[in-house]
Amino acid sequence: MGRLATIYLFTYNSVQAGGWTVALIKLLTNVSSTKSIDGTYDAAGQLICLLQLFSVMEVFHGAIGIVPTKVLPVLMQWGGRTHFVAAIVCQIPEVQKLPTVFMTFAAWSLSEVIRYPQYALNAVGHCPGWLTWLRYSAFVVLYPIGAIFGEVLTMYHALPYIKKKHLYGNLFDKLPFSYYSFVMALLACYPFLWMMLYMYMFKQRKSKLGRRGERKHHSGPKRRVD
Repeated sequence: MGRLATIYLFTYNSVQAGGWTVALIKLLTNVSSTKSIDGTYDAAGQLICLLQLFSVMEVFHGAIGIVPTKVLPVLMQWGGRTHFVAAIVCQIPEVQKLPTVFMTFAAWSLSEVIRYPQYALNAVGHCPGWLTWLRYSAFVVLYPIGAIFGEVLTMYHALPYIKKKHLYGNLFDKLPFSYYSFVMALLACYPFLWMMLYMYMFKQRKSKLGRRGERKHHSGPKRRVD
C-alpha cells in the first residue's frame, strides 16, 4: 500500500472514529440528562445517518483494492444499515422514540468506536494487540443486538406507519409491489442475510486472531536443544 493510500485510510478512519465517538457521547449524555431514551434520535440521529451514508467509501475501498476486503459483505452491511436509518428511521417520526432505535444506535456506536480506531492504527502499522482482539470479539454480542433486537424489531414496528403513509408511493407506484411489501419481504430475508454476515465475521475473527497467535508463537523464545 502506497504512502498516499496509508495517509488517506488513516485520515478517513480517524474522522469516522471521531464522529462515532461524538455520537456515542450524545446518546449517553441524553440518557444521563433526561433519564429516558425517548430523545435518542433527536440527540444523535442526524449525525449517525450522516456517518452511515459517508461509510459508502468502504465499499469503494474494497472495490479498488486499497483494503483486502470482500466487496459483497461490505455492500450488504452498508445497504442494510443505510436503508434502516435513512429510509425508515429518519422518515418516520413515530418510530424514532422506540427503545429498539436506542438499542440499534448504541450497538452501532459502541462497535464503531472500536472498529475505526483499530482500522486507523492498523493502516499505519501501530495497532496494539488488545485493540485488534476487541475489534474481532465485540461484534459477537453487539452485532445481534444491533441487527436483530434493534433493526428488525424497529422495521416490524414501522410497518403500520409505512402502510398508513403509503411511504415512497411515488417511487413504487410503477412497480408491481409497494414499499410496504418490500419491507415485509426484507424482514422475511433478514435473519438469513444476518446469519450470512455473522458467519463471515466469525471467519474474519478466526483469520485475524489466529494469524496473530501464530506470529506470537513463532516469534517467541526458542527452546535450547543440547
